[in-house]
Amino acid sequence: MMLIAGLTTALAVSAVLIAIGYRLFRVEGSRAPSDVTALLPKGAKITATAVAGDRLVVTLDVGGSVRIETFDVHTLRPAGTLKFASEP
Repeated sequence: MMLIAGLTTALAVSAVLIAIGYRLFRVEGSRAPSDVTALLPKGAKITATAVAGDRLVVTLDVGGSVRIETFDVHTLRPAGTLKFASEP
């Protein structure tokens, strides 16, 4: 019984150490910050910005219609666009 308890404890401790090592040494967290220039549509104005989780949210006013663009915080790549338009 003591052998089983010892092996179980050793397995649990090694799992915790592996999880800590993974979090410390994964490549995603060690990237250097990058400078990115995002082009706005012609005549667009930024009306608001926010951070939600791992996303940067930018609200644009494009010729009277509202458009929301999201970017990944870590890579600054576009994650999606939501456009609003009035019904005719």
